[in-house]
Amino acid sequence: MKKHILKINDVKAAVLTCSDKGSRGLRRDTAGPAVEKTLSRLQSSGLDVKITARLILPDERKQIGAMLKKWCDTGIADVIFTVGGTGMGPRDCAPEATRDVMDKLCPGIPELIRWESFKITKHAALSRATAGIRKKTLIINLPGSQKAARQTSAALLAILPHAVELLRGHTEH
Repeated sequence: MKKHILKINDVKAAVLTCSDKGSRGLRRDTAGPAVEKTLSRLQSSGLDVKITARLILPDERKQIGAMLKKWCDTGIADVIFTVGGTGMGPRDCAPEATRDVMDKLCPGIPELIRWESFKITKHAALSRATAGIRKKTLIINLPGSQKAARQTSAALLAILPHAVELLRGHTEH
């Protein structure tokens, strides 16, 4: 199999943690930093990974959607990870907020996340995470626990550089 040669040398990422308690300072965000740490592993492949924005918002669909829209429309990141708000709880709304602002759906990404997660726990079937594109930014929903956020973001490391290449217009095949 021929090795893919990257046409990019950097990835800009943003992390938006969706947590009522975290936004009020009642719970420390450990999942967002776990995603950031996992992304730093891309540097071993020669990519410079920059975390360009990080924020904690309450589980409020309109607030989350407005921030996603702002970050995408200003080009602050190639990829935005929402962390938390993907479960079946009454306040979980990250997938809905993401769908509200996306231009294109990317169903294969949450399928990959769930497929990898099934190897660890059957509770992966309860995830409502989605992924999509707005303008030139990929938005991916991840779970809110530190362990699950780390495992699911690690499952994406192999595809993220190529996804960013495609979003930046490197589409010749």
